[in-house]
Amino acid sequence: MKKNVAVLMGGYSSEYEISMKSGQVVYNNLDKDLYNAFRIVVTKDKWFYLDNNNKEFNISKNDFSLTIENKKIKFDVAFIVIHGSPGEDGVLQSYFKSIGIPYSGCDSDTSAITFNKRDCISILKKYGIPTANSIHLNYGDKIEEEKIIKEIGIPCFVKANKSGSSFGVYKVNKKSELAPSINNSFKIDKEILIESFLDGTEVSVGVMNYKKNIKVFGITELVTENDFFDYEAKYEGKSKEITPANISKIQKNNVTKIAKKIYQKLGVKGLSRSEFIFVGNTPYFLELNSIPGLTKESIFPKQVKINGISLKELFTDIVKQAIE
Repeated sequence: MKKNVAVLMGGYSSEYEISMKSGQVVYNNLDKDLYNAFRIVVTKDKWFYLDNNNKEFNISKNDFSLTIENKKIKFDVAFIVIHGSPGEDGVLQSYFKSIGIPYSGCDSDTSAITFNKRDCISILKKYGIPTANSIHLNYGDKIEEEKIIKEIGIPCFVKANKSGSSFGVYKVNKKSELAPSINNSFKIDKEILIESFLDGTEVSVGVMNYKKNIKVFGITELVTENDFFDYEAKYEGKSKEITPANISKIQKNNVTKIAKKIYQKLGVKGLSRSEFIFVGNTPYFLELNSIPGLTKESIFPKQVKINGISLKELFTDIVKQAIE
């Protein structure tokens, strides 16, 4: 008997539209011989099933069920494709655990850690993972520009602590840009990071426990026309993504080893994408996405393709892992 798979997309954050596109990719590529796929859109106001005619049917949050023409449909597994909250921060994972429905990807604790840049970096430092120097600020803290510049330097990056797709991320090239960047970043999140600038080659590494083997799917070099790999670079064609990356053998070995170590130490499950910048042969960790983009423009699907693995095969393995 086919399993009913709820493909959750949308969410509460500025990444809503990207999530809708990613969710559609999952929906289109799930094996229809094995699964009945349902597009479930999550918003702050309501959760609903979106049928092929784009007609909406409300989801009961009590038991995560759907009723159509007096017929109640229950789901066997949730495939979470929501970037940002409530998909990457552990909220949905806690909900599904409480009602006993298996779900794809990380558990609630790991999701919360990887979504929080400060906490994630703090944990990985204990395992010897190289990271940029950083300062953490909460909204309302006194902004001491001279102290920040002395500790972090200029140029530097100001980042919303809990955000994806480079929303709330600003590169500061001169002192006069620091305060405005901090204020703008606080509009996205009440916690921010200020990180030192690392001058080197930026790469994105796709990692997943595929068929019970932690596998690096690819190392992609990110070359942007903009000042850094921002939203325009990621989704509007203002960059070149070179797979495999033009890096040395030792660099490849180093980042492969560290990316796998991060995946294991954080207890990541399902697919993930980690970002690094090389300073010499050393890869410095930037962040980890526990639910990376799966749109046509996204990096992870391109890395999967060069391995000769179809999205259908990939998503089947993810669903099987969730159910197991």
